[in-house]
Amino acid sequence: MENIALVVGATGITGSNLAEELIAQGFTTYGLSRNPKDNISNLIPVQADLLDEENLTQALQGISPTHIYFTTWMRTGTEEENIRVNSALVRNLLNVLSAKKSVKHVALVTGLKHYLGPFEAYVKEGILPETPVREEHPRLSLPNFYYAQEDEVYKASERDGFTWSIHRPHTVVGYAVGNLMNIGTTLAVYASISKETARKFIWPGSEAQWNGISDVTDAKILAKQLLWASNTESAKNQAFNITNGDVFRWKWLWERLANWFGIEAEGFNGTVRPLEKELENDQQIWQNIARKYNLKESNLNHLASAWHTDLDLGRPLEVMCDMSKSRKLGFTAYSNTEDSFIEVFERLRRENIIP
Repeated sequence: MENIALVVGATGITGSNLAEELIAQGFTTYGLSRNPKDNISNLIPVQADLLDEENLTQALQGISPTHIYFTTWMRTGTEEENIRVNSALVRNLLNVLSAKKSVKHVALVTGLKHYLGPFEAYVKEGILPETPVREEHPRLSLPNFYYAQEDEVYKASERDGFTWSIHRPHTVVGYAVGNLMNIGTTLAVYASISKETARKFIWPGSEAQWNGISDVTDAKILAKQLLWASNTESAKNQAFNITNGDVFRWKWLWERLANWFGIEAEGFNGTVRPLEKELENDQQIWQNIARKYNLKESNLNHLASAWHTDLDLGRPLEVMCDMSKSRKLGFTAYSNTEDSFIEVFERLRRENIIP
């Protein structure tokens, strides 16, 4: 039987890298998004609104996927609204596809907020988990749209008989432009501004993150685990952490990232210095840089997601993931974290996104 993949959120950092991996492995691959792009060879674009079942039904007419990879979400003002909206995204898609009876596996990408709580809650004292976080960690007694999305997958699986997998990356590093959560592009833009203005590359986060052990997830490694879980019988109907497989301290990596750009790094100085504040007045500076070097994107806000980088680097504890569950089942893909960042920087420069 032909493998037909539907990547939901194909323009994002996770979805675009996954689409490339699926196509390379011989899947007929559709990429669903509100505003499709044509930058991935052999990806079949599907324009649809996940909150509109009628629109979704029309968009998916004639498409009967065997594998669904759900890699998107929508940010709203409160976690309660996040739950309402993001559960609907999953529920609507699975409801529309239910009658086709074609779906064999559904993979859902969530993240470490499963363990840390929603954005505004994980900085509160008393709910911080013991690290490294493990998949068996119980759900927190807090509103969390990840839990709601999981529950929609579980309910549809019982109804329709497909298998599922849940994937929980740490901070995702990979090439993408214009998505909500992108530490690689954000730091590349910040470093480029620092170089052009002779400013220091200032660490924006907490002391715990600066000194503690951490890990991240290369988007290509995440793509490999998504494909592995959907093709490995022992991995079906389970949740998995996914990181590169190495660990590091930001106080080591920050200096190395600065060196790549030829700028001066400055570490933690006793206070958190948010990147969002550092970049808040730099729109004109970026426009000038884009004009000077003939860059593709002159809107700073289309490249940098400083708010999300601040949330990741400002956590009040070290955060790392236990990867032994998938390792025991045979998943062996690995990436060096410094290489992950450098590969993103090199591609951004190659494609004329940064100077």
